Amino acid sequence: MSTLRHPVEIPVIESERLILRGHRREDFGDSFAMWSEPEVTRFIGGKPSSQEEVWTRLLRYVGHWAVLGFGYWIVEEKATGRFLGEVGFADFMRDIEPSLTEMPEIGWALAPHAHGKGYATEAVQAALTWGDAHFGSRRTVCIIAPSNTPSLRVAEKCGYREFVRTTYKEKQTILFARG
Repeated sequence: MSTLRHPVEIPVIESERLILRGHRREDFGDSFAMWSEPEVTRFIGGKPSSQEEVWTRLLRYVGHWAVLGFGYWIVEEKATGRFLGEVGFADFMRDIEPSLTEMPEIGWALAPHAHGKGYATEAVQAALTWGDAHFGSRRTVCIIAPSNTPSLRVAEKCGYREFVRTTYKEKQTILFARG
C-alpha cells in the first residue's frame, strides 16, 4: 500500500535572526509544548491545548497552504535552529461580525522563552513582506484580546490599526486591519 502525498511548496523566509518554514511532523513536540503553556494560551482560547487540538492545528496550518496557497510557518532562531513559535496567514471561516471573509488573517504565537526579545515583531514583519508580494492590495486583518498588551504592540508596530471592537466566542476582541 502506498502513501498518498500531495507536496505543497511552502516558502522559506529569512530575516535577520529568524527562519520561517513550513511545519513538519517532527515539529509537533515543540508546537504541543508551546500550546500547552497557560502563558501562551491565556489570550488564545483561554486554556492550554490538548495533543489532539495541537495536532488538528498543525494539520490545519499545512492544509491552508494546500488549499489556499498561504498558511502558517514555524519560526526558528537562525543561529541555533531553536523553535520559537508560529506565525502566518489563515482563513479560519470565523463566525464573527463583521465578517473577515476574503481578508487573510495574520496570527502569531511564541513560546515563553521567546517572549520580550522582538521576535514576534520580526516574524510578523517577515510574513507581511511575503504577504504584500502575494496578496497585492488585499487588506489583511488580525484579532487580538483587548488585554493582550504585547500583541497589541506588535500589531501597531506592523501597521495594523483598530477598526472595530466586537465579540468572538463570547469574549471581547479587537479587529485590526492593514492595507
